[in-house]
Amino acid sequence: MMQVWRRVAGLACIGAIGMLCLGALATALAQERGETSYAPVDGKEAFADVMTRMKAAKPGVMKSHMDLLKERYDLSNRPAAGVTMSRGKAVQAGVRAKLHGDVTWEQLAALKPAEVRDKDLWPRGFLPLPHPNHPEGGMVFPQFHIDEIKKQTARDLTRYDLDFDLPDHLLPDFPPAIFLTTRPDLGDVSQGKVVTTDNFHELFNGILNPKQLEGLRLLVTPFPQQQFNATEDRRSERPSLGVTCFDCHVNGHSNGTTHLVGDIRPQPFRHRLDTPTLRGVNIQRLFGSQRALKSIEDFTEFEQRAAYFDGDPVIATKKGVNILERASQVHFMAEVMSILDFPPAPKLDLYGALDPDQASRTEIRGEGIFNGKARCNACHPAPYYTDNLMHNLKAERFYKPRLIHGRMTAADGPIKTFPLRGIKDSPPYLHDGRLLTLEDTVEFFNLIQKLELTQEEKDSLVAFLRAL
Repeated sequence: MMQVWRRVAGLACIGAIGMLCLGALATALAQERGETSYAPVDGKEAFADVMTRMKAAKPGVMKSHMDLLKERYDLSNRPAAGVTMSRGKAVQAGVRAKLHGDVTWEQLAALKPAEVRDKDLWPRGFLPLPHPNHPEGGMVFPQFHIDEIKKQTARDLTRYDLDFDLPDHLLPDFPPAIFLTTRPDLGDVSQGKVVTTDNFHELFNGILNPKQLEGLRLLVTPFPQQQFNATEDRRSERPSLGVTCFDCHVNGHSNGTTHLVGDIRPQPFRHRLDTPTLRGVNIQRLFGSQRALKSIEDFTEFEQRAAYFDGDPVIATKKGVNILERASQVHFMAEVMSILDFPPAPKLDLYGALDPDQASRTEIRGEGIFNGKARCNACHPAPYYTDNLMHNLKAERFYKPRLIHGRMTAADGPIKTFPLRGIKDSPPYLHDGRLLTLEDTVEFFNLIQKLELTQEEKDSLVAFLRAL
């Protein structure tokens, strides 16, 4: 009888311990869930008070974030000799992520993922990159774009609480070139100008048809957005007309504008978003930050209805959601985006491979590594160097999750395979812009894929990527 009672008591203890464990697990899950999926609609603090408070906090917020960037990266201006983007801006050279711990890149590449994780050796520049103020989030524009839009249209895209973080020399050409699939004979049709409501008709009348001209007008028309609108919870000093599609995708390309994806909760798990180029969008098949949208029309409509407002249709109603008409407006906008072409690549043949009569030995060697040892072509096959699929790199094998400046360094999950055509024109790299140069990108994938590339092979691979 005594043995029976001991067994019952033991089971009771195990049950009590189990309940405590479940309680701890529930608490942890609650912390990771966040309190709500929704943004507050009815603010309780006056706009003037919010602006005064956030303006006062801005210097400290930006200093803290810039200290993080300087800890992670070499942000100096070190252009590659003789390599430029389509309109002449220098392409930056060298690995910019700093090593963490007393190891070399070669020693790091020789370690197993678990060893890198347990010894905390993963380069900080290869961790997910936080937003300049991750708990706050929202669109932040480079100063050169703010200045040009203010000059042309008198719209002010300045945020009173935040500035853009990456130096100009690490960003794409500005203004970027515009190439059209319908008129390749014209080359760059931008005339060196940023396309806005002030000049789109002057620049494109006689090149686009009337339907495309209307689509372009809509792409450069400002509409309310989460931070730029007329409500009291905006982040612009004056009430704003909003932002345009081409404020981020300037001239159908990119200016590096950043914000947070709208489809992840809670805030620490949201990914920073590096604005991708729209060049060559006609050959892509997956859109949106989670790639759930299957056409550029779907994406255009979704952007206006939800993505502009952090994926929250409730707050979108308050701030002034713009409902586009699908059969005309959305279609017209999509037609313009679908004729934005990749920049010319004179060293490529009609199959997207290097022409041996045009390419250097280093570039040809790099192409062989791309298609061979490095296995890049498994996800980036010619001619456009994308498989139009999603792939999970599982980078979290190399580091332990932690909260850094409001960003949880958790798993990235599946990532879209972006086209590599014209890639030298589109820094920084990866979905959140954590990789500042092509050299960083090669080093990152050398570690992720355990490729064991030599320095000569890495240099050749970079040379090939610059030729695409």
